[in-house]
Amino acid sequence: MKRRLALAVSLVLSGLLASIAVEAKEPEPRRIGVWLTNSPSPLYYSKQRIQEAVEELSVAGFNTLYPNVWSRGTTFHRSRWAPMEPALLQSNPNLDPICRFTEAAHRRGLRVIPWFEYGLMEPADAAVVRQNPEWVLQNSSGISTVSMHGKEMVLLNPAHPGVKERFLGLIGEIVQRCKVDGIQLDDHFAWPVELGYDPYTRALYRQETGQEPPELHTDRAWMNWRRRQLTGLLRELRRTLKDSGLGSPYVSLSPGPFRFAYNHWLQDWEIWALGGLIDELVVQNYAYSLRGFEKDLQQPALTKASSWGIPVEIGILAGFGGRTTEFPDLSERVKLAIARGHGVIYFYWEGLWGAHAGPEGGALRREGLKRLHQSLP
Repeated sequence: MKRRLALAVSLVLSGLLASIAVEAKEPEPRRIGVWLTNSPSPLYYSKQRIQEAVEELSVAGFNTLYPNVWSRGTTFHRSRWAPMEPALLQSNPNLDPICRFTEAAHRRGLRVIPWFEYGLMEPADAAVVRQNPEWVLQNSSGISTVSMHGKEMVLLNPAHPGVKERFLGLIGEIVQRCKVDGIQLDDHFAWPVELGYDPYTRALYRQETGQEPPELHTDRAWMNWRRRQLTGLLRELRRTLKDSGLGSPYVSLSPGPFRFAYNHWLQDWEIWALGGLIDELVVQNYAYSLRGFEKDLQQPALTKASSWGIPVEIGILAGFGGRTTEFPDLSERVKLAIARGHGVIYFYWEGLWGAHAGPEGGALRREGLKRLHQSLP
């Protein structure tokens, strides 16, 4: 009797193991990606440039593109939620660059994850800000504007229903239009810790807690309450994408190092990852020195992230504006990240072998990156 029971248990276990083996997914290849933007770059305004760029990236060993789809309060397609980016509107309003990137990339087996660069930020003079002043966060002095790249910007309130509807609409729109492989939020999907003293937030906090917001903006309970509002919007985003019938949502997040991300932007990316609210983590590491870069790879939250069961990549500065990482240094940073089990995402396209290729020149960097990617384990 015992022998028959043992045999039956053995058969059941064998069947379960076989079932698990069948259902187990092949591990994804290591992510080698690049952020693509319109500024400063002519890339978004020419069908030919887009095709050539995708071909060059494919040949050089890239497998994922992160094109910017939300820039300074504008989109790169006709939208019901926001105006079109002015330069595209003037040059070719029918180009639809994000869909063109996606079509060209999918033909070559590359993935496309549009990047919502400005998140909840809007230009202070945008029509949506003028028309909906109650959507805008303020600090304790009643000031709402921050300066970014020489332009006055404001942050919209992630707890306000109108802001939520518009944000979810913008993302759902591009996912449906272009059949992309996911979406990416970055450090501007945030609630800056100094903000939250506007009339709407004050009233909501009083309603939920019976108290006024603390004068100290770093009060831990006050920070936690605002962090939960941001988390709530992220949870609604996942639900919206799932309910849209577009398959399982894939949400990538590209924050800064954990302590900075939480203490300055209320981005609790550790809880978001462990709670299944993000599917990929791309931590920006733009340290000036190689030693600083290596040190930042050892931050505790990033070390733990490798055990969370999601891809963890490192954002590496290739070149931007007046700062270009020379190729020997760039190569070492890539190897350090890979050695710790991470993929790499370069910022940005023009810093690879374009306008910000540095003293080596584009040809050397392009060939060097191709050889580097081929040599990676």
